[in-house]
Amino acid sequence: MNEDTTREEQTTKKKNPKPKKAEMSFLEHLEELRWHIVRSAGAIFIFAIVAFVMKAFIFDVIILRPRLPEFWTNRMFSELSDLVGSEAVKINQIPLKMQSINIAGQFSTHILVSIIAGFIIASPVVFYEFWRFVKPALYDKEKQHAGGAVFFTSILFLMGVLFGYFLIVPLSIHFLGTYQVSSDVENMINLRSYIGSVTSISLAAGVVFLLPIFSYFLSKVGLITPKFMKTYRKHAYVIMLLLSAVITPPDIFSQVMVCFPLVFLYEIGIMISRRVVKKREKEMEEM
Repeated sequence: MNEDTTREEQTTKKKNPKPKKAEMSFLEHLEELRWHIVRSAGAIFIFAIVAFVMKAFIFDVIILRPRLPEFWTNRMFSELSDLVGSEAVKINQIPLKMQSINIAGQFSTHILVSIIAGFIIASPVVFYEFWRFVKPALYDKEKQHAGGAVFFTSILFLMGVLFGYFLIVPLSIHFLGTYQVSSDVENMINLRSYIGSVTSISLAAGVVFLLPIFSYFLSKVGLITPKFMKTYRKHAYVIMLLLSAVITPPDIFSQVMVCFPLVFLYEIGIMISRRVVKKREKEMEEM
């Protein structure tokens, strides 16, 4: 009887090997988390200083560029407009006028943009520190399967930021910057408002592109299933279409361009969820 029990325990340990590190107390976890946050903040601070020094490049080449006709996306839409013979496709052909109404507005904006740029550049470091914090709590098998989590999370986040910057931002600037309730009211955009829109859209797109990562971990803990995602697929599509309609000019082409990647990511999330659930069911059958 004792031999059978010992064999069962050994088999269970092989299937679910636990971390070798001893269990930490709550205060020890807080201390560990504090140092991960400190290292992440340090990386953000360093890159924020670099961004602060590179003021001309950050503002003239990156932040303020999408409002100009020579921006890559605006030129592509202009060429597409000539190709299809429709002026409605052209965007941002007249540079958006901006102003700063606070005496310290430009300086505070410079600091804010530097911090946001520092976070975006340091995002792989931040994701890596988060991974180092949760890694000791995982089984050896889970560590192997989630080994590329930092890489894929960083790539998806940066791809989302670029997608938001090169596609959603120019479309939003064109629509919101030229929208008028009356011809008697002229748009004079505040610098802080413009930069807030550019950064929030880019960061939001970066988070949205993490949908496959969210699907993986939520399926791992059992909060969502592929059946749940399929059941509410139509609802998700409607939300994506509404979101695309709000942030793009009022034409079907622009809405589809923005909505298609969101739909694609949602379908990828279903596939990932299905794989996680099947794997969990297989492990339960083997036990």
